[in-house]
Amino acid sequence: MSAFDTEAIIVGAGAVGLAIGYRLAERGIAPIVIEQADLIGSGVSSRNSEVVHAGLYYPTGSLKARLCVEGAHDLYAFCDAHKVDYDRCGKLVVAVEPDETDRLGAILQQARTNGVPGMEELTAAQAMAREPELCTVAALLSPNSGTFDSHGYMTALQGKIEDAGGRVVLSTPFERATPLPAGGFEVRTGGADPMQLTTERLILAAGLSCARVAGRVDGFPEGQIPTVHFGKGNYFALQGKAPFRHLVYPLPIKGALGTHYRRDLGGQARFGPDLHFVEQENYEVETDRLDQFYSTIRRFWPGLKDDTLVPDYTGIRPKLHGPNEPQPDFQIDGPDVHGIPGLVALFGIESPGLTSSLAVGREVVGRFGRRPSERSQT
Repeated sequence: MSAFDTEAIIVGAGAVGLAIGYRLAERGIAPIVIEQADLIGSGVSSRNSEVVHAGLYYPTGSLKARLCVEGAHDLYAFCDAHKVDYDRCGKLVVAVEPDETDRLGAILQQARTNGVPGMEELTAAQAMAREPELCTVAALLSPNSGTFDSHGYMTALQGKIEDAGGRVVLSTPFERATPLPAGGFEVRTGGADPMQLTTERLILAAGLSCARVAGRVDGFPEGQIPTVHFGKGNYFALQGKAPFRHLVYPLPIKGALGTHYRRDLGGQARFGPDLHFVEQENYEVETDRLDQFYSTIRRFWPGLKDDTLVPDYTGIRPKLHGPNEPQPDFQIDGPDVHGIPGLVALFGIESPGLTSSLAVGREVVGRFGRRPSERSQT
């Protein structure tokens, strides 16, 4: 019989935390997932584009490159198995000026290096044959990109955790964790029903709160907690018929993929996000950025009419870089980094974190090694 109340506690019930819980459940571990909000996935995971990324852009050998490609494969398979809606509509990455085509070629080479399946180069005529309202001089087609029902996905993950005997506990903020002398942790939570539990493993998947949560683990080295910046993005919806079937992406901007187009599963056309940095969470759509949206979108869709974009929603991402700095890799730190056995801390899990979530879950579980009972069976 275990000396701990539970074998694993996960802090954060967003897509990544739930995917880690699912991967633990696959291993016969019934985790407890604690979440400060009163709904699963109500933070970063619910304020994004719901895009299944294929892994085109990320540097060779990075966690983002590997986990995005693996994660997209796993995500489509999970959606098929659990009847979660998706649309593998494909993505067009477009160059709208002749001097942009070299960057398009570099993206194609990187995508192929990363093992992204099915990439194609398209001439302007080929791209516009697929999407007649598009303006482009050349494009890439990523047929493995798409959109999906992220809320249905997270609900299915929660169901699998609970089927395995685990629990997802809402309205339960993490307060503190103290490593125990013989291994494991004492974890204290707040809320209306405070708890004090012991656990063998502790996983921090707290999204925007990742640095604050790590700072509440006794003994976590302060120098190993990165500075987290809040990257805010606005989204605007189109009043009228969706102009494109494919996702349409301009070339990436520094630190993000740029304002792009998608048609959601209900047929609504949406544009976003842009990127600017804020000091605190604020989810009001900034309508003073609307003119910038019109000018950005008209580069690839000149047919956009005045007064057809309306405020939709915003998202904030936990970024490990500041303005005009290059976008770094995911940071998944185990005991080899922070020196605390049984702890894995995740920082800066932004795009493509949703796509990568199942692969991130496998990566995190792998950092713990195999359980004694599993080792004895081989």
